Amino acid sequence: MNSPAAARAPAGGPQRLLVLIGPTALGKTAVAVAVAQRLDAEIVVSDSMQVYAGLPILTNQPSPRQMRAAPHHLVGYVDPRSDYSAAAYGEAAHAVIDRLCAAGRSVVIEGGSGLYVRAALGDLSFGVPSDPGLRARLERRCESEGSAALVGELQARDPASAARIDTANPRRVVRALEVAMLQEAPLTEEQYGRLWRAPDRYPHLLVALEDDRELIRGRIDARVREMIAAGAVDEVRRLEALGMPSRTVAQAIGVRELRDHLAGRCSLQEAVAAMQSRTRRLVRRQLTWMRKLPDAARLDVSGRPPGDVADEAVVLLRHS
Repeated sequence: MNSPAAARAPAGGPQRLLVLIGPTALGKTAVAVAVAQRLDAEIVVSDSMQVYAGLPILTNQPSPRQMRAAPHHLVGYVDPRSDYSAAAYGEAAHAVIDRLCAAGRSVVIEGGSGLYVRAALGDLSFGVPSDPGLRARLERRCESEGSAALVGELQARDPASAARIDTANPRRVVRALEVAMLQEAPLTEEQYGRLWRAPDRYPHLLVALEDDRELIRGRIDARVREMIAAGAVDEVRRLEALGMPSRTVAQAIGVRELRDHLAGRCSLQEAVAAMQSRTRRLVRRQLTWMRKLPDAARLDVSGRPPGDVADEAVVLLRHS
């Protein structure tokens, strides 16, 4: 195993993080674990779905074996009945990363959710410009319904922001709710560009893992079948028994389709096909934003063992 000291910043200097990104079904977790073992590092997962508890199969959370091989953070800690925002994730990620860096630990950030990776690296407010139309509608609501109604909605959408701001100040409530609502909407290309040009909180090397798209497509189809065999239907049954899932969880790939199946609206075969199709569309979106990221080193993982890819990533980190 390689010495972790070689990949760390000089004593007293800021620690350099290794950030691994890549599309769903590429095998990022295996590469991240291999990197973490070489650097004696801990992994901070940046994924909008893996934060939720009770869905380890459908959200493809790290396996128990992978969790034993390298410490993982920010996996399965949010109640699936609760809405959760990228801003709240960012605060949680900063707390973990700051603690690990203060303890002298190396950190690997691994994820396929661009907004959540960006939240871990810096302040999302740089990527959320004001929307005058939305702001005006919220101001009218504040006048007609009272600020308490907006505070309640903010607490549901972004509890971290609601706890942080002065909720007695209507202007702050309106702005915080505006930001929370904008973050839940799909980002435009211009907004994504602004996000990745924003100041960084941590020095880091961004490494984009790439693979042949047809190989990824085959792995997607196989992964969905494996999820069903592993008990994904029962996972959704347990979720239903808890009560109404949050809006985000209810729309998650697999949750929506298998709820339809359990309700008799489609066959299991149709649910599986829909899950595979939605995952392929997700991968196309991920590849689109990854191609446009500035300053990303790129590693081709096609047909290569995770350890070989990890070795190359560590070399890139040492020479960056």
